Amino acid sequence: MGMINVEIEFKNPSRPKLKPLTVQALVDTGAMTICIPEHVAVQLQLAEIEKREVTTADDRSHVVPYVGPIQIRFQNRTCFTGALVIGESILLGAVPMEDMDLVIAPSGRTITVNPKSPNIPSALVK
Repeated sequence: MGMINVEIEFKNPSRPKLKPLTVQALVDTGAMTICIPEHVAVQLQLAEIEKREVTTADDRSHVVPYVGPIQIRFQNRTCFTGALVIGESILLGAVPMEDMDLVIAPSGRTITVNPKSPNIPSALVK
């Protein structure tokens, strides 16, 4: 399938006067949450909530800041979460994608809103 990059918008809901950032993110279904570089956390004035230990693809452990809240928007979908501050690029993981009810469209190498629920996100709560 290859790499999937997508344009998303970040906003700090606790600082409504700050302008949102439109960024390119790498879709990473192997990651659980969202990872952002330090400069994004600084621009959005995201507060550090705690430190978290993460394991990267090279099997090394790192202790990194967990910041938030951060609002993520893609098309007509939004979610609120925290973010790990690590690396030089933005990774969009499985949890925010699931929260916004997004699906991977492999033929177009992109993500899209779930075609079964195009107007509002749906979720399983069994």
